[in-house]
Amino acid sequence: MVWASCRNDLYAPGLEQAGLRSANVIYAQPLDDAALLAVIEDAVRDGTPSAVIAEARQVSMVATRRLQLVAAEADIPVLLLRRRRGREQDPLGGPSAAWTRWRIASVPSERLSVAGVGRPRWSVELARQRSGASFSMIVEGCDETGCLAVPAALGHRTAETAGPARYAAA
Repeated sequence: MVWASCRNDLYAPGLEQAGLRSANVIYAQPLDDAALLAVIEDAVRDGTPSAVIAEARQVSMVATRRLQLVAAEADIPVLLLRRRRGREQDPLGGPSAAWTRWRIASVPSERLSVAGVGRPRWSVELARQRSGASFSMIVEGCDETGCLAVPAALGHRTAETAGPARYAAA
């Protein structure tokens, strides 16, 4: 995979702990968002990576449409990350041609019966998708097999409160 960001703050041991081995990642650090978009497009058109992750500050509607078309043509997932700049600013507030828009945030770990730090957990919300409903769930960090998991307390809810089956498996 290709990971492109204008910032120099990726922590390889942390990514590996989340299941992303550094030997499988090509890191790119362009100078600005225009160069970042060119790196993304070149990587997708090349067809070598299995996925492309990029972190951009500002991306126009035209640029997101272009990326969406290139990614669909190459059948390669492109994830465009936007960090929250302040409490009032919503990273998803601007226009975008993306098929889906997600919000991901950390949540407290489940309490353990012994002193220590539990598995990391995130709130994952599908804020928008074309021709579909939004949903949210909590996932736990990778286990020894490298897979994310739905916490046991959430995974064993009744069908009535869990929602449609297509979302329970997501």
